[in-house]
Amino acid sequence: MLQAGIVGLPNVGKSTLFNALTRTRKAESANYPFCTIDPNVGVVQVPDPRLEPLREIAKTDTVIPAAIEFVDIAGLVEGASKGEGLGNKFLANIREVDAIVHVVRCFEDADIIHNMGSVDPLRDIEVINTELILADISSLESQKEKLVKRARGKEKEAIEALALLERLLPHLNDNKPAVTLSMNDDECVVLKRLALLTAKRVLYACNVAESELADGRKNPFVEKVAAFAQANHNAGICIISAAVEAELIDFNPQEAAEYLADLGVQGSGVSELISATYSLLGLASYFTAGEQEVRAWTFRLGMKAPACAGVIHTDFEQGFIKAEVVSYSDLVAAGSVQKARESGNYRLEGKDYSFVDGDVALFRFNK
Repeated sequence: MLQAGIVGLPNVGKSTLFNALTRTRKAESANYPFCTIDPNVGVVQVPDPRLEPLREIAKTDTVIPAAIEFVDIAGLVEGASKGEGLGNKFLANIREVDAIVHVVRCFEDADIIHNMGSVDPLRDIEVINTELILADISSLESQKEKLVKRARGKEKEAIEALALLERLLPHLNDNKPAVTLSMNDDECVVLKRLALLTAKRVLYACNVAESELADGRKNPFVEKVAAFAQANHNAGICIISAAVEAELIDFNPQEAAEYLADLGVQGSGVSELISATYSLLGLASYFTAGEQEVRAWTFRLGMKAPACAGVIHTDFEQGFIKAEVVSYSDLVAAGSVQKARESGNYRLEGKDYSFVDGDVALFRFNK
């Protein structure tokens, strides 16, 4: 299962957000730096409004959503790349995740300590980005000597890595993350082998006060983060109030909806954040729908039919024959599997078919 790491400076609301995401209180949250030391890991269901209509069509009581993992990582401080604070531990933890949810404090509160003395989200972002870039520069410089030796021996992978490294180092030294370097498909494959921190995709979670949640986009701090994300990473942002979401942990769905409505908010920011993170990881869902259950299966965009079948079981991939596929919209419009078949919306797809988000599938395979 792919993981998204929740990162940020100390006391920006990371652990509070993690607790809200996982609907637990397993991550300690306190008004001092390094409250989180060992990372907390939680499996989170991906909200998907398509599951309920499919459940009604399939006439089943069992619904299984897709899921991803979130990791609450210790707060980073300036100098982390040189081991300051919990720097070495932070960098090791973030190296293991597949994408980054960067929590940024976008609210003023004299009662909540900011370890840098004031609220300035762009400065906070720059602190973390700089430390990750410095760590990547150090990593590349240590890899370079070995790659040069291997390249002299005409090793293809080393030659490719060294060529990309020669482009990456100046880019990083200009204080630009690796993910913003223009690369072709082959170079992207090489980049993964280099295991750089700044090669991971980023989503900025703007943590606002409860009173600003309804009009979060008008928050001047949020406006700055949105402009920065677009200009520097082409990254997305989500607006959340970790404090509000923490309040919702003990509410049932109806109580939560009423509470949010009183704040002038239609839905949970956490739900939006989970869905955005799912997309950030390059993931999508296809469905199986029958009397036993309706289930969302996670696949990487671009995966072919046999690999998608293998998500259910390796035997499905190895013995793949065909996939019976209907789009979610066509199935719901038809109102039943039988009517979808009669209208010709079901189709047989072979090994070269690339699954699309929302496909409803039944696999044929040799046992």
